[in-house]
Amino acid sequence: MQYLVSVIDDKVNPGSTDRQPAISEFNDRLIADGYWVFAGGLADTESATVIDNRGGQAVFSDGPFVESKEYLAGVWVWETPDLDVALKLAAEASKVCDRKIEVRPFG
Repeated sequence: MQYLVSVIDDKVNPGSTDRQPAISEFNDRLIADGYWVFAGGLADTESATVIDNRGGQAVFSDGPFVESKEYLAGVWVWETPDLDVALKLAAEASKVCDRKIEVRPFG
């Protein structure tokens, strides 16, 4: 089963900025254990563009879709035997990257 693992940061109370070495080590372990499918960090929400082409003409808006103190900072896609393994890894990921983590079935 694959899971989308979202990293949630908070503009009011952001996670530590010195986490990259620990995150890299965690990622290396995910790869070695065969759970890694994909991962990536996202640029700040200020660089987002929202496109709404549901009407007669596409409307392009600068900035994130929703104004919120919390935002999506990055993602992993993991393949694990079951949800329990994904949740255990997500608890570790939250500690490693000092941010909230959301886990959802993917695919």
